[in-house]
Amino acid sequence: MTDPTSRAAKPTLAWVIHPELTSEAGRRAPDAALEEAVSLAVALPGLEVVGQEIVRLARPHPGHLFGTGKIEELGARLKAARVELVLVDGPVSPVQQRNLEKEWKVKILDRTGLILEIFSDRARTREGVLQVEMAALSYQRTRLVRAWTHLERQRGGLGFVGGPGETQIEADRRAIDEQLVRLRKQLSKVVKTRALHRAARAKVPFPVVALVGYTNAGKSTLFNRMTGADVMAKDMLFATLDPTMRGLVLPSGRKVILSDTVGFISELPHQLGAAFRATLEEVLGADIICHVRDISAAETEAQAQDVEAILAELGVPEDVPRLEVWNKTDLLAPEARAARETEAARTDAVVAISAWTGAGFDALVSEIETHLAGETRRETLELGFAQGKARAWLHEAHVVEQEVPGEAGWTITVNWTERQKGAYAAL
Repeated sequence: MTDPTSRAAKPTLAWVIHPELTSEAGRRAPDAALEEAVSLAVALPGLEVVGQEIVRLARPHPGHLFGTGKIEELGARLKAARVELVLVDGPVSPVQQRNLEKEWKVKILDRTGLILEIFSDRARTREGVLQVEMAALSYQRTRLVRAWTHLERQRGGLGFVGGPGETQIEADRRAIDEQLVRLRKQLSKVVKTRALHRAARAKVPFPVVALVGYTNAGKSTLFNRMTGADVMAKDMLFATLDPTMRGLVLPSGRKVILSDTVGFISELPHQLGAAFRATLEEVLGADIICHVRDISAAETEAQAQDVEAILAELGVPEDVPRLEVWNKTDLLAPEARAARETEAARTDAVVAISAWTGAGFDALVSEIETHLAGETRRETLELGFAQGKARAWLHEAHVVEQEVPGEAGWTITVNWTERQKGAYAAL
């Protein structure tokens, strides 16, 4: 089978369709939805988007999604453009997929299938890979219209894009269920290992600053600028799937751990819930959450609401300090940029920056310093001479303000965060 990540020389020509259900209340702005769908397509290697459009529907046709006239009209455009893959930004039932593929002689991929492909391409940790593979199998189990020999591959996508063109029914439910059982057993072992790693990380003496935000908000670019790390940072959705953590020394000398996470997205397929949450463990233990927003996006407010809703669903405590980082100010017109910068300066816990140009970077670092200082408390500890390891930990964490030796040990005054206190207690 061809690996979709290896077809750079001859990309698959794709067409993106956003079905706008006019009878659906509270639907997203169609232009913004189509733009995001195209960005999703561009995020998958090996695709070239040659066309995009919004198709308005009063209600989806149960067998074909679109009406007869619209199918013929679209079919003519697809044939003229030599399209090989149609991406439908929404759910497509197995029957609709099969009928559209027969009518148009192209492959059909719905939003869930596309996001599964992207997650598979981006997953780096063993747990992430297993969770995505299980989600893909659950998705395919409802269809049983394609071969799934991709299960034997060691890397690359899931085969929805690069798989055989002809539908096949040989992959029955029993075979899929057997594979799911094997994956669950592997996953249980991986989860235990990660639990041990989390316990070890909990003893790290440094505060954790987590970057979160809607996908393509510029988190990885900011992460690179702050740490000098070489994390993938491209103008594409889902550029980072698994968290990346790096040490960072602030101007005051305080050491922190910066965590870059997968971008959030609205209407995430339910099959990917576990895979998505598995990538966000570090956020739950963060001392500060920096919510990075693409302030130049037309739907920046809606995206911010989606991020906050997901954080609440993940169980992130409300008392964890939040800092809003209004990124991509360089993409705004001068007047709009000045207005946003003024608004941010007048609003608590908001900083306007450009991770690309570095504008506002010093203000961001200063705000992180201020938040950390504001979340610390002063306490006095009595340590015996035999507790040298604990004393060394306190000094390494830079939380010691005063140390007075005595006959039995040391009286140490510390200024630390709740997380540092918990890490110390776990020693």
